Amino acid sequence: MSGHSKWATTKRKKAIIDSKRGKLFTKYIREIIVAARDGGGDINSNARLRTVVEKAKAINMPADNIKRAIQKGTGDLEGANYEEVVYEGYGPAGCAVIVEVLTDNKNRAAAEVRNIFTKGNGNMGEPGSVGWMFKKKGLISVPKTAAAEDDFMTLVLDAGAEDMTVSEEAYEVTTALEDFDKVQKALAAKSITATSAELTMLPSTTVKLTGKDAAGMLRLMEALEDNDDVQNVYANFDISEEEMDALG
Repeated sequence: MSGHSKWATTKRKKAIIDSKRGKLFTKYIREIIVAARDGGGDINSNARLRTVVEKAKAINMPADNIKRAIQKGTGDLEGANYEEVVYEGYGPAGCAVIVEVLTDNKNRAAAEVRNIFTKGNGNMGEPGSVGWMFKKKGLISVPKTAAAEDDFMTLVLDAGAEDMTVSEEAYEVTTALEDFDKVQKALAAKSITATSAELTMLPSTTVKLTGKDAAGMLRLMEALEDNDDVQNVYANFDISEEEMDALG
């Protein structure tokens, strides 16, 4: 899944430096509201809330914005009522795509997501059409400079991680949902800072893309993530790092 991992890394770098950071603020505020609504406003006991608050801080969201979003979620301040919706579909070369949405208007969101699929040479599928290919997991990325490989592997596996892979620059740790927070705390106890830590959807199989299919898939991902209602997009494409670099 080298291409998908590279996409995630590129996306995080862009989020910090480009003009879309304001839009990312909006997405994180929505997620903070829903996380606080569903699990309470204490980040120490609400792992989902803590994770998104850390993401928000990483892009320098003001503390007051975060506080107000939590208060809206807990009902201390009035705010919009967002619903969580998941759409499934297909991209170029039949790649499976899952789109997670937080919206105050499901009809608008469904129409816009369907339109993006159509314009991107894909199509929206029925509920369950591709979801079976993915499993919800914790995914933590840590620079290789943070620790020796053997020591790092022992640390995360002892803390409950399912797997660890090594790329040129980073360790990528996969966890079950229930062990995600425990592994993060084990890293923090050793003063190891993750580049990213998120709950994600990992596919059981991947589709290798090159050329026009690869370019089209990346355009579809960009268009979906640029939509205000879309929080996360997952897909089972595999584009080599060389191809990603060539596509820019």
